[in-house]
Amino acid sequence: MKHNFGAGPCILPQEVFQQAAAAVLDFNGLSILEVSHRHKDFVAVMDEAIDLVKKALNVPEGYSVAFLQGGATLGFTIVALNMMRENKKAGYINTGTWASGAIKEAKKVGVDVNVFASSEDKKFSYIPKDYKIPTDVDYIHFTSNNTIYGTQFQEFPKTDLPLVCDMSSDIFSKEINVADFDIIYAGAQKNLGPAGATLFIVKDSILGKSTSPFMPTYLDLKQQVEKESMLNTPPVFSVYVAMLNLRNLIANGGVKAMEARNNAKAELLYNEIDANPAFIGTVAKEDRSKMNITFTLADESRAAEFDALWKGAGIVGLPGHRSNGGYRASMYNALPIESVQVLVDVMKAFGK
Repeated sequence: MKHNFGAGPCILPQEVFQQAAAAVLDFNGLSILEVSHRHKDFVAVMDEAIDLVKKALNVPEGYSVAFLQGGATLGFTIVALNMMRENKKAGYINTGTWASGAIKEAKKVGVDVNVFASSEDKKFSYIPKDYKIPTDVDYIHFTSNNTIYGTQFQEFPKTDLPLVCDMSSDIFSKEINVADFDIIYAGAQKNLGPAGATLFIVKDSILGKSTSPFMPTYLDLKQQVEKESMLNTPPVFSVYVAMLNLRNLIANGGVKAMEARNNAKAELLYNEIDANPAFIGTVAKEDRSKMNITFTLADESRAAEFDALWKGAGIVGLPGHRSNGGYRASMYNALPIESVQVLVDVMKAFGK
């Protein structure tokens, strides 16, 4: 058995893999890979996927859900264009690589970005606090969980301004109040499904209000919502697997139950990091991510020894991001606590 701690394409429940694999061969007499996105059978899939998102996150009235292509990286541009108002200014919190990317793309489309809080001074090892939110901006943007550095907002920014969040790596991992946000967007490939789809949850009242002179049809969320995610051929397979995974999530207690399991997994591993002198956690304890746990060795000269141990135990995906080094245990929803225990046992053996 492989224990997948990889940070990229997500681990999914085995039953979801089995159902998806079967549909590749036969979805409705055709493969899910070849069925028309206009066929009533796939339209039903899209409708159910959207309904399950709303059910899983208790999405209130006045919000729409859409599945787009392009990943959250395209979402950086989409949210900047759709949230641009008369000020053409926005406030961003910079907590790492993906937040920095969002800032860069917003500037490219003409947004005057005010980075009013940043943790770059300490290599993004903490979440900024005690910041003052600007009042002369069109919206506030932040990234809820930072996959590379292993930090996570434990409390979201509080503001009366429109709030936008990239939740790519922790959506569906814990309960949230959708009503606090004007746009939530997330690449599917962490807790939702395979890469290829991006989820948008959008307050209806913000649609069609952009002042940007540049608005390609595909990037206009009003157009996407009105076309029910069918403006062009949607990522059919990604949406189908997301639907299967959301069914599985709800059948197993929903987001509330998943949050409890994620908390238990994170506690198990962080306790070992803190108790074992062979390892050092790399981020501020109060800002530790439940999804991406980063650590280093106290003695880097023993890296080959530790690597041999975890590889021998069937663990994959443990090296840290190439820009950050060290180790990163990504523990998305479908990773069982038994896999975390295998890693902890390896760490205990290495410490001895």
